[in-house]
Amino acid sequence: MDPAEPPAAPAPAQPTLAGPAPRRKPGAALAVGAGILLSRLTGLVRERVFAHYLGNSDAAGAFKAALRIPNLLQNLFGEGVLSASFIPVYARLLAEGKRDEAARVASVVASLLALATGVLVLVGTLAARWLIDVIAPGYHGDVRELTVLLVRVMFAGIGLLVLSAWCLGVLNSHRRFFLSYVAPVLWNLAQIVVLIAVGGRALSSRAGQMELVEWVAWATVAGAALQLLSQLPLALRLVGRFRPGVRGGPAAGSVRKVLGNFVPVVISRGVVQLSAYIDQVLASYLGPAAVSGMFYAQTLYLLPISLFGMAISAAELPEMASALGTDEEVATKLRDRLRGAMGRVSFFVIPSAVAFVALGDVVVSAVFQTGEFGARDTELVWLILGGSSLGMLAATQARLCSSAFFALGDARTPLRFAIVDVSLTAILGYLAANLVVGAWIAVSGPGVALWWIVAFLAVTASYLVVAP
Repeated sequence: MDPAEPPAAPAPAQPTLAGPAPRRKPGAALAVGAGILLSRLTGLVRERVFAHYLGNSDAAGAFKAALRIPNLLQNLFGEGVLSASFIPVYARLLAEGKRDEAARVASVVASLLALATGVLVLVGTLAARWLIDVIAPGYHGDVRELTVLLVRVMFAGIGLLVLSAWCLGVLNSHRRFFLSYVAPVLWNLAQIVVLIAVGGRALSSRAGQMELVEWVAWATVAGAALQLLSQLPLALRLVGRFRPGVRGGPAAGSVRKVLGNFVPVVISRGVVQLSAYIDQVLASYLGPAAVSGMFYAQTLYLLPISLFGMAISAAELPEMASALGTDEEVATKLRDRLRGAMGRVSFFVIPSAVAFVALGDVVVSAVFQTGEFGARDTELVWLILGGSSLGMLAATQARLCSSAFFALGDARTPLRFAIVDVSLTAILGYLAANLVVGAWIAVSGPGVALWWIVAFLAVTASYLVVAP
């Protein structure tokens, strides 16, 4: 990426509140990576315990489909969007010494997020039955009713997770990386405890499995509360003068910048989520096993993306957003940081992708194959994981490019490329499902249809790139 016309750097302003701007801490990416590693490891333990008691059962498919709605809203209003819209403005204010204005911006953004998510949670809970027709139209009977119930339960934790993402934005801007990325460990632990405590009576019993996933749904709400409470005290202390309210006052201009970036980023994230939604809708017609299989594969696929791509991107964003100087100086700093970061990401991600394609069956078996999760389930998840891994490098490099654009205050360029990429992904998915899989079935028979359709969905989705 070569930003030809970066925005003009604002003239240095006098601090409005005493106190130095946050200093860069060595090993920022290491702190993010350590937090993500602990979070992802507990996530793997959670999924292994979940697979042991529920496998690819109907209850597991209902739970994974229901979880798509909270994930959607968290992605639309959570970490990714706040990183793109809030952190660049807040971090630059801190770098310029305008701590009072930064505190006001943080207060207004938190208030607006609380209002917006409160309304969404209420509407989503009331409209859960209609939402199921959108996210899993292939579900019927008791599986559909269970999915409706789970959506209603998990909506209660949405607002808590979004506010937790606000805490992450504040902590990252102040270079406090570890806590914000290790906090999801509590979300995972809450589910693990419930699965172990209640899961014994669910083995080999359909009714017991359906009761178990309801307990786990409530555990996601409790985990979201723990995740927020672990970060909130420090975030409020770092903000300083936290004053809830939706009026920006002297910081109105900075608030408008955040909101101006927020809308295109939400649309961009929505476009990306559209691709995942299409995949889930198609998978729902193939049965709950296809839906839960895609989620198991995603757990492994996201591990190197989060550990390397997200860690480096998260550490670089506040640094790039804090770059001051002339247009040429800012552009040079961003190019240098971007080149170095892309090299570090490639060094770790390429071997990870190769390992998932070549040894994915060993990895899936070691992590998930126990109890209700058998050898056939391992083969299905390996197919999905191998297909997804083909686009792993592109996904991580794209996140870095997005961070550079966001640091420049440009949220529209990533949006344009996201629209193009999702369109191409939809076309590839259609061609794969109708031509490639059709030809394979003609040769090998219909017995392999489910396996290869899901695998090709993963292949086409793997090329979704969110930035140029």
